[in-house]
Amino acid sequence: MKKIFLIAVVSLFASQFSLVKAQDGTLVDGVAAVVGRNIVKFSDIESSYAQARLRSADIDAGQTRCDILENLILTQLLVHKGEIDSVEVSDEEVDQYVQYYLKSLLRQYGSKASIRENTGLDYDELKEQYERMVRTNLLSRRVEYNLTESVKVTPAEVTDFFNSLPADSLPMMPERYEISEIVIQPTVSEAERDRVRTELANLRERVIKGEKFSMLATLYSQDPGSASKGGELGFFSRGDMVGEFEAAAFALKPGEVSPIIETQFGFHIIQLIERRGNSINARHILIIPKVSSEDLLKARMRLDSLAVEIRSGNISFEDAARQYSTADNARQGGVVTNSADGSGRFDENTVKEQYPTVGIPGLDVGEISNATAFRTSDNHDAYRIIRLNRKYPSHRANLNDDYDNIYNAALASAKQKFMRQWAQNQVRKTFVKLSPEYQDCTFKNLSF
Repeated sequence: MKKIFLIAVVSLFASQFSLVKAQDGTLVDGVAAVVGRNIVKFSDIESSYAQARLRSADIDAGQTRCDILENLILTQLLVHKGEIDSVEVSDEEVDQYVQYYLKSLLRQYGSKASIRENTGLDYDELKEQYERMVRTNLLSRRVEYNLTESVKVTPAEVTDFFNSLPADSLPMMPERYEISEIVIQPTVSEAERDRVRTELANLRERVIKGEKFSMLATLYSQDPGSASKGGELGFFSRGDMVGEFEAAAFALKPGEVSPIIETQFGFHIIQLIERRGNSINARHILIIPKVSSEDLLKARMRLDSLAVEIRSGNISFEDAARQYSTADNARQGGVVTNSADGSGRFDENTVKEQYPTVGIPGLDVGEISNATAFRTSDNHDAYRIIRLNRKYPSHRANLNDDYDNIYNAALASAKQKFMRQWAQNQVRKTFVKLSPEYQDCTFKNLSF
């Protein structure tokens, strides 16, 4: 349902959070560095060091801690900059991540008492600590984005970057594929849409008469992400959900149940749980109308006939896609774009994951697959045929075949260089003091 996904961000924050305990179980902490009006705690360093040890036990403890401190000082320099420039991170935005993380802890440990037993902090202390970390990370990343947004690289700079790389350090690029598709997603009949509306109307009536919305969501909702949680979606703000759903949810009062709402995902009823500032928590029941078996069979047969026509040369794949495909890329002749990097190339793992029944690596260039069934991104049944347009054998990276990848690496390098220079300039203008334990550190990018 959500346009944004919290899991990756929360995992990043959570990996940095742990507590440092002495042998008697008491918390050990102190100030490792002061940066402007902010501090870096010993526990911040030790929690990141513990994560580094999990990744590799063979590390230099002293230098690793110094490297971590240097990164944390950079983070606090960014925070200091954000405070001066009045860069905003809303309480609702912070709370969205914090609530998601705390709920995941409750699912993991089962109770607040168990959380305290395993982390050394009670629930409210943990919430306070995590709010500080989330706000720091969000603010620092926002400031860094603002600082580097205008950094660009020219084609000549991309070439210079590539030529500066030692030949034996250039990565081996995996075999990759460019593909096109023709998709036919049959239209759901009006009779099926009426059936779903009637089913949801009955469920809504049961809620109005006193049955628990959460129990009915668990039993009947077809949203795999929320059904097991009684339909609960967690806190979200405006812009996080598709428009029709969001408008209906934000119009509700706590406990109120919406009329039946249609979105691209299907039909819903929504119950508002809680409103907190500009964010709300809601639960919903989703029922997805099903395409009839007869219409699906017609879609498959139509695509198989199109494949024969294309192979015979009676129509080009591109024209067939423009005329018959129901996918968004129909106007582009069915060319598929890799959403991960914006290119038109996919590696073997990606095509096996996204097209498991097609066998793309086994196709010859120009070959067209038979029609295969799949589920669209909004969870509807459809059929598609695939053409393998081009195959790029595994090779060592070069400018001709891998320009987009090299451009992204050159841009990242330019942004890193900019940030190093910015940080060194900020150090000269910002009060920074290290604790005695870290005054002998050799930093890679900062000098005091």
